[in-house]
Amino acid sequence: MLAAPVALALAASAACAAESNDYPTEARAEYVFGCMAANGQDQLAMHKCACSIDVIASILPYDRYVDAETVLSMRQGIGQPANSFRGVGVYNDMVADLRRAQAEAEIRCFE
Repeated sequence: MLAAPVALALAASAACAAESNDYPTEARAEYVFGCMAANGQDQLAMHKCACSIDVIASILPYDRYVDAETVLSMRQGIGQPANSFRGVGVYNDMVADLRRAQAEAEIRCFE
């Protein structure tokens, strides 16, 4: 009788953990390497950068993270293709969501 609620709780916990860890290891590692390049190549920087991507992942689902990073990458170009990613509301919203997640990570991990 007690086993069913415990099994449901464990299943819900596993599902929640899977949702909060939907970033592939490669994406997390890439973020940490880039972050460390900007913040120092030591153990403390690695810890802060790993914390940072964990916070971002807890706020922003991976597909939305990829979308926002793609928009930012496309905006770095020149000409009409790059211009089509500037000043468009939906793209601005994607980038704003990423920037908010990054700001939260900055507060939690770097201060």
